Amino acid sequence: MGKQAQVLVSRTSNGLVRRLFENEVPEIKQGIVVIKGIEREPGQRTKIAIHSEDPSVDAIGACIGNKGVRVNAIVEQLGGEKIDVIPWSENPLEFIAKALSPAKVLQVIELDEKSARVIVPDDKLSLAIGKSGQNARLAVRLTGWKIDVKSESSAMAEMNIPENEGEIE
Repeated sequence: MGKQAQVLVSRTSNGLVRRLFENEVPEIKQGIVVIKGIEREPGQRTKIAIHSEDPSVDAIGACIGNKGVRVNAIVEQLGGEKIDVIPWSENPLEFIAKALSPAKVLQVIELDEKSARVIVPDDKLSLAIGKSGQNARLAVRLTGWKIDVKSESSAMAEMNIPENEGEIE
């Protein structure tokens, strides 16, 4: 009989998330919505960047589904793993800001090639970095850029700008 074929299946592969989205979201299967990138820490969090060339198609809405039904079905199949569906942008600084969601980004400054500083509100710093640096780490892998996350007050202090400058009394 010879050697028997062996199939190795990994639930930690980014390809698993890709196939789950293809099965759950008809717009992806049809090519109307394109997956531009997936990064994940299996069992914890996934970031998926999506895009549609058709301006009449809401790529995020297509992936999330009515009342979250599509993305929730995928979350359930992944055992509760959190999924951030973010819009891809060909503008790398805009893409970096979106990749750090759910944190609100005030400004993205390009430092040098493939390196950027991101400024977030003081109260959103821990959200931008994430538990054990997870959110920032996934954003770095998804964008391919080195990202330095700073709070607004520490960025202002670095530039020697008094915190109350520009405030109206």
